[in-house]
Amino acid sequence: MLKIRNVILVLGMLMSPLAASAAQVSIGIGTPHVSIGINLPAYPQLVRVPGHPVYYAPRLSANYFFYDGLYWVFHGDNWYASSWYNGPWWFVDSYAVPVYILRIPVRYYRQPPSYFRGWRADAPPRWHENWGRDWEQRRSGWDKWDRRAAPAPAPLPGYQRQYSRDQYPRQMERQRELQQDRYRYQPRDPVVREHYQERYQRQDQDQRRDQRDRGRDQDQRRDRDRDR
Repeated sequence: MLKIRNVILVLGMLMSPLAASAAQVSIGIGTPHVSIGINLPAYPQLVRVPGHPVYYAPRLSANYFFYDGLYWVFHGDNWYASSWYNGPWWFVDSYAVPVYILRIPVRYYRQPPSYFRGWRADAPPRWHENWGRDWEQRRSGWDKWDRRAAPAPAPLPGYQRQYSRDQYPRQMERQRELQQDRYRYQPRDPVVREHYQERYQRQDQDQRRDQRDRGRDQDQRRDRDRDR
């Protein structure tokens, strides 16, 4: 079950690959689907991690990746994911992180936590040492894989490059419309697919609730007008 963290974290500053100015990064976490605002001025440069179906952002001072149609950020011992490069983001429990994200070598973390020190740069982090025995038992085998059988990387959603600064779609409904129209890729990793489906199921539920609330408010206004 996803953990609920009622904290506010500040990640620091991200450097844009297209501009010298820094961008403030802030995270507000209340439930697993609370938005995380990463204020990048433009689409970041993404480079393939050799031998892995993952991209990383070498010019950002953050642990920022792209895998199977979603963006992933690691900070403060937590993972977050989004279908758009600048969020909104959602919290990902350590038990639900895809194995190909867990397997990213240490050297591709641009802002590694202190406990990464001393670990092999060409090997993945020793997650079991940090997240404990229960995690190790439930995620056993995550670090054993045949590189020759690794899937091809998902295509980058390059259409998002044209949406920067004020043009960036902040509403999830608009993001979803653009993605369905411009990016036909569907996640292949079962874990990622589950995140993706849960994300939009939650969005649909929120939209229906908002519609009900608006309808109720309109009914109440009509009732008040009749009583005058």
